[in-house]
Amino acid sequence: MDPLYLGFDLSTQQLKGLVVTSELKVVHVAKFDLDADSRGFAVHKGVLTNEAEHEVFAPVALWLQALDGVLASLRAQGLDFARIRGISGAGQQHGSVYWGERAETLLSGLDAAKTLQEQLGDAFSHPYSPNWQDASTQKECDEFDAFLGDAETLAAATGSKAHHRFTGPQILRFQKKYPEVYKKTARISLVSSFLASLFLGRVAALDISDVCGMNLWNIEKGAFDDRLLRLAAGPFGVEDLKRKLGDVPEDGGEHLGKVNRYFVERYGFHQECTVITSTGDNPATILALPLRPSDAMVSLGTSTTFLMSTPNYKPDPATHFFNHPTTPGLYMFMLCYKNGGLAREQVRDEINKQSGEQNEAAGSSWAKFDEITLKTPAMGQAADSDPMKMGLFFPRPEIVPNLQAGQWRFTYNPADGRLTETDKGWTKPDDEARAIVESQLLSLRLRSHGLTTSPGAGIPAQPRRVYLVGGGSKNKAIAKVAGEILGGSEGVYKLDVGDNACALGAAYKAVWSLERRPGQTFEDLIGSRWKEEDFIEKIADGYQPAAFEKYGRAVEGFEKMEHTILNEAKSTT
Repeated sequence: MDPLYLGFDLSTQQLKGLVVTSELKVVHVAKFDLDADSRGFAVHKGVLTNEAEHEVFAPVALWLQALDGVLASLRAQGLDFARIRGISGAGQQHGSVYWGERAETLLSGLDAAKTLQEQLGDAFSHPYSPNWQDASTQKECDEFDAFLGDAETLAAATGSKAHHRFTGPQILRFQKKYPEVYKKTARISLVSSFLASLFLGRVAALDISDVCGMNLWNIEKGAFDDRLLRLAAGPFGVEDLKRKLGDVPEDGGEHLGKVNRYFVERYGFHQECTVITSTGDNPATILALPLRPSDAMVSLGTSTTFLMSTPNYKPDPATHFFNHPTTPGLYMFMLCYKNGGLAREQVRDEINKQSGEQNEAAGSSWAKFDEITLKTPAMGQAADSDPMKMGLFFPRPEIVPNLQAGQWRFTYNPADGRLTETDKGWTKPDDEARAIVESQLLSLRLRSHGLTTSPGAGIPAQPRRVYLVGGGSKNKAIAKVAGEILGGSEGVYKLDVGDNACALGAAYKAVWSLERRPGQTFEDLIGSRWKEEDFIEKIADGYQPAAFEKYGRAVEGFEKMEHTILNEAKSTT
């Protein structure tokens, strides 16, 4: 019978299992809601919190219950597990799982008559996994940022400066807070490799992309950085931590081994079913497209996230770089902003209020915002000789750039480089409609500069395609401005894979791993089978020479404006 492939997504609030055919058709989906479906865990939105220490963490045993729950649901749907040829997964990035000394004995000796939760309670030296929302490691982040000299040097080595959620600072805090527990910890998994370990029956290797979310992996050297391991391990030493972390295969499609007999006997998996390395949720997302080199994905939700597949490694403390999850020589570039939809909504609400839209339905309408955005000239310039209007609009503290909440408005003259902080000439809130969209997209262009290539002779470097996802992707005005600012030699597209992106990316990874020809890339194999008409719609033109050139001049002023605001903020602290 035709083979099937199983992809998992262990996110903060649910575990999802998704089954696809060789031709990437989804045939089964099952999910386990960690709040609603669990028994015996008092979690809220999948986690527990310790407010006093800013800790956010999840009970690992809850995930064991979830996995049996999802597999039972798939069985109830009639899935023939014997047809599953390969399994891969995606896990919430940065989270760590601490295995005890009996872990591999317990994993390999599972009894098919019992649940995973019943049998693996003693497999862990620590019962909880720090969640990506954890903010308890400021002291450790400061140590990481300073250890190699500064945050820039750390980012150059590991792809990111230190962040609260990253696994290296988390391990450093763990070994200081729980030295005896750390001493008894045999292995440390990421959430993704924890999931693979369950299926494999032994502790699985870390994934080549997910390992970059630790602040421990030297991306250019392709190995753990002994200097940073020394910091994280403290008195326990580098070699001990290396043993705990294990090997990292270079091949993103590495066959880790055959599925554990527990799953053969309990659910009917074929004994030749292969377990593939599992990756992080963000890397899995770029596999769900699949993104080709120089493609860009902009997630326009409450926050803004920018993902790009690029052959260029140009790290910066404000950005994230990861090894590509499947393709050597490519990197995943990521930007995360706290301000996105909320900032746009505040301007929309003011516009609706001013136009007399008082009822709730009309008040949340984007029609007036879109109309004003589209009729306002680029950068608010009625004539080319007028100064450009630009600003930053942060209802929340921002990390890119690192600023407190606030609003700043400037005019910029590209002819002489003169930048002036002023409200003069601004018609509020109308001018802010286009300005807030421009400010968010100019920041993306500024920080992704140099990561794209020219699509042809005489055409400046830019993304091949710009894909918009999330709530803001429905907004045609934003799409039009995105094409003018970011370019996109093939246009701007709305992407809709529902809420299955991570599980899809994991399933596609399994298909590629098992069915590729020697040397065949993920993009070639999956790209040839992926039916883009099922998922994407072209919604705006991309590259327009005059607009692209004008916004190129605006980027220069935008960068100068950011530096000015940052310097003012420093001088007042």
